[in-house]
Amino acid sequence: MSHFIDRRLNGKNKSAVNRQRFLKRYRDQLKRAVADAVDKRSITEIEAGEKVSIPARDISEPVFHHGKGGVRDLVHPGNKEFASGDRIRRPEEGEGGGSGRGRASRDGQGEDDFVFELSREEFMDLLFEDLELPNLVRNQLMGVTEFKTIRAGYTTQGAPSNIDVVRSLKSALARRTALGAGKRARIRELEEEIARLLGSGVPETDARVIAHRAEIDRLKTRLAALPFIDTFDLRYQSFIKQPKPTSQAVMLCIMDVSGSMDQTRKNLAKRFFILLYLFLKRNYDKIELVFIRHHTVAQEVDEEGFFYSRETGGTVVSSALNLAYEIIRERYDPMLWNIYAAQASDGDNWDSDSGLCRDLLIDKLMPLMRYYAYVEITPRQHQSLWYAYQEVRAVHPHFAMQEIGGAEDIYPVFRELFKRQTA
Repeated sequence: MSHFIDRRLNGKNKSAVNRQRFLKRYRDQLKRAVADAVDKRSITEIEAGEKVSIPARDISEPVFHHGKGGVRDLVHPGNKEFASGDRIRRPEEGEGGGSGRGRASRDGQGEDDFVFELSREEFMDLLFEDLELPNLVRNQLMGVTEFKTIRAGYTTQGAPSNIDVVRSLKSALARRTALGAGKRARIRELEEEIARLLGSGVPETDARVIAHRAEIDRLKTRLAALPFIDTFDLRYQSFIKQPKPTSQAVMLCIMDVSGSMDQTRKNLAKRFFILLYLFLKRNYDKIELVFIRHHTVAQEVDEEGFFYSRETGGTVVSSALNLAYEIIRERYDPMLWNIYAAQASDGDNWDSDSGLCRDLLIDKLMPLMRYYAYVEITPRQHQSLWYAYQEVRAVHPHFAMQEIGGAEDIYPVFRELFKRQTA
């Protein structure tokens, strides 16, 4: 059997390279483990790391070995039961078939599953991999205050830190060449004249030769006096600031806290919104969140009030939609903002109010929205709000709706709502 050992040198953090290689190789097993972990965790532990157990058979390394070649007949001594061509009976459970039951044995050996611990960052990367806000576009802002710096050629003035040495030396070389061209040509003419005079038998002491040599020395002195580099030669890299389109987005989080939403359902809704909150804060820099709680009356609250307030009451969903519409009109121009909304409810609503919610969404809210996600937390039959929202989806394709029956449905539903879209 042959073994290959990788002894290539690594940096100080060589384990980090190996760790990333491992994460890439076993990504499917790790993603399944992360999805299972989300279903079992409490709200406060949802963003912690995780220990992942991978079966030993999945991490076996490929090896080179000498295989069996040709056809061979083997004779095993002590065989009194079987002849060539007989079929061997499969062992029953408990007869060494590997079921794990039966009496203990002092023979044999095995190997435990491999346990790998994910850090918080690795856990979050796998949790939100391949997710995005649908239909996000870049909006050009009026009076934009965000710029990006771009190169704009060269200038003769600037800060010393922006000097382009190569460009400055090229400019100096061109200047010296241009200013000294006439003198060098005159030197060549004088040297040719001296050579002609000496070739014709004129001695070195001749007045003409001495005069020519004196002129050559004067010209060379003037050439040597040319400065190697001058302030005129300096070139500076030029930069300008260019307005940059930005992807501003706002997410309106709408949660039903009415009396029909018992504590179990409220916890499921909170788990969904915590996943959404972590996803947005981790993946997007320029995003604002608006938290709206409602029963018979809707109220804009802060993050603390949204997740931990104990207020409850009856159910009028349109109050939350009206408040969301007013907030958009006052603070978020659809020409400048990507507007999203996520709503969680048990679907229970005042009978005459569901039709009003449908009309509000179709006529007012959905034309302003990039995407609207509705999740209904109901282990029972759908209520009137679900059927009203189905009519909204038929008119506006960017309205999405899913149902959640238990904690195990939250993460798959979340991934379905915010999965990365292909062109």
